[in-house]
Amino acid sequence: MPQPLLSSTPPILPTPPKASTPFLLIVGILLISLNLRSPITGVGPLLDVIREQLHLSAMQAGMLTTLPLLAFAFFSPIASILGRNRGLEQSLMAALVLILTGIIVRSLGSASWLFIGTVIIGAGIAIANVLLPSLLKRDFPNKVATITAVYVLMMGVGSTLSASLAIPVMNMADTLSITVIPDWSLSLGGIVIFPVIAIGLWLPQLKKHSAPTADTAEIDSHSYLWRSTSAWHITIFLALNSLLMYIFISWLPVILIDYGYSHQEAGFIHGMLQLATAVPAIILIPLMAKIHDKRALTVCMALLVFIGIVGLITMPSLAMLWVMVFGVGTGGGFILALAFVSLRTQNAHQAAALSGMAQCCGYLLAASGPIAMGALHESVGNWVLPLSICAGLSVVWSFFALLAAKGSPIPKLPQDARFSENLLGSRKGANL
Repeated sequence: MPQPLLSSTPPILPTPPKASTPFLLIVGILLISLNLRSPITGVGPLLDVIREQLHLSAMQAGMLTTLPLLAFAFFSPIASILGRNRGLEQSLMAALVLILTGIIVRSLGSASWLFIGTVIIGAGIAIANVLLPSLLKRDFPNKVATITAVYVLMMGVGSTLSASLAIPVMNMADTLSITVIPDWSLSLGGIVIFPVIAIGLWLPQLKKHSAPTADTAEIDSHSYLWRSTSAWHITIFLALNSLLMYIFISWLPVILIDYGYSHQEAGFIHGMLQLATAVPAIILIPLMAKIHDKRALTVCMALLVFIGIVGLITMPSLAMLWVMVFGVGTGGGFILALAFVSLRTQNAHQAAALSGMAQCCGYLLAASGPIAMGALHESVGNWVLPLSICAGLSVVWSFFALLAAKGSPIPKLPQDARFSENLLGSRKGANL
């Protein structure tokens, strides 16, 4: 989840009041997390129908999953300003209202509203992505890992429901002869129930007006990180993970349909992909503290992705198996990438700065993937070449997995990155 860059001298903030209803707060957080991926993943199973009815090119169709990623990169810094000025509770409510508005606008039935609504959804998700981690650090400092694992799982549950029910809801609209809006519009609008419930249960939190933690209070460039080889290793590791994941989120249902699966089967398997990406959240977070050298673990994730892609190319009849293998690999890779941001940095401000750098670059690269793969498929007429390129990218990803998992910390001094990293790394090793 993208986070803003921080200053080295954050202001002293007042201690927030203790939540009077922590149960409602936790439920509210989990319901917000249901909305952080489901509005995007519900598009994939409907992509063929939307393209046909709105006469979209492959590149235009790819933009439906690219626009939210661009919104993530653009609105993340704005989210930190909003949180600082309006407080976390009101800002998260604003995020939910934006997601709700975007879902409604996107479901009006025309291509223009489809793209406009998608951007609004992306803005809302970006704000929540940035501010939720700060809320966890502030209110549950001793349970961050546990609640993070659960809310990542809830993200997977929400996206699974969205993707799996997209085609059945569209078919139900056709059965009921609903003609006010297209069937696909009704299906996209069906998940409006998620933000509506979340808004209702978040209302009690608006009595507070609490600032973010110092970890997300100010923006700073930490520009020396852009000259750090270690920072770039982590950035490229996260970027390649995001690129592969969003290519599959965008095009997997179309790939499966071209391989002979029905729209409903493709939608269900696409939903299983979302669930598979959430499974590592339960396994890896407690495991991370027990494994000192994480290089084998990261390479294992890249290997799972490679096996999933090659399996889909060579034995598409077992698509369910290969898709879930791929999902576990990319989901685990995402969690490991976020962990490396903390493990390879020396303080909270440097960690947040690296997070901003890695996720901004990651989402910008991921935004290019669906468009490029869609255009390539349109050019060659099959999915073998695009999927083969993805398999090659997973091999490159495994190389950066080894580099990102190294144990030496990134230096704080804005000197020549490679020299200072080697020096600091050798000192750390000597101390050990």
